[in-house]
This record gives sequence, C-alpha cells and structure tokens, in this order.
Amino acid sequence: MKIGIEHVGIFSKDTAALKDWYIKMFGWKIVYDNGKGTYFLKADDGSMIEFVQSEIDGGSHDMKATGIRHIAISVDDFDEMVAKLTEAGVKVLTEASVSAKGIGTMFFEDPDGNVLHLINRPAPL
Repeated sequence: MKIGIEHVGIFSKDTAALKDWYIKMFGWKIVYDNGKGTYFLKADDGSMIEFVQSEIDGGSHDMKATGIRHIAISVDDFDEMVAKLTEAGVKVLTEASVSAKGIGTMFFEDPDGNVLHLINRPAPL
C-alpha cells in the first residue's frame, strides 16, 4: 500500500488572485476549477495545492507557532527562482542561503501571508 499527500488546501478571500500568483511564480497548471472560486493547481512533480474561498478571517500566525506553518516548494534552479521571487517583491522572511551541503533555502510569504519555503536539495533525504 502506498500512502502520500495528494494536495494541501489554502483558504483565501481572493482565490482567483492567489491562484494567478502561484501560476505566475511557479508555472503550475489549473487542473480543476469549479466556477465558484475553488481551484486545484498541479506542480510539475504531480503535487497539488487547492485554493478554496474563505468565509472567515483566520487571523495571523507567527512563523514558528504551533501548527502547519509553511509549504516547501522544491526547485531545480534555486538562484533563478530566488531572483524571480525577489523581482516580484515577495516578503522575505529568511534570506536565501546555500548550506555547506549545497542545500538552498529561503522562507517568504505569498500575497495572502502564507509562509512558503523555497528549497533545492542536491540529493533527496
């Protein structure tokens, strides 16, 4: 039996704008649109994010508070994506850096304030 994570859901007051931002930044494709503000975007590796219309404000959370606090976005060209995100004016939470093992990492926010973790690993865990 194989068990995995198919998608992560993000609730937003403006799902159309948020999904458009993810498409612009990451080139993901719409694979589902219910015509009512719910969208699924699929990444090149098959993983997906669902965008669902929010009915209430969830408030803000500190990056290190209990609960799910970030989604890691894996890229094969770390420097190119860092440049694209920087040019787009994302709010950077931790500056881009590359470890001694060659692992590139940066934390930033999407337009709704969701924390994203950009990562490039030369070898998988």
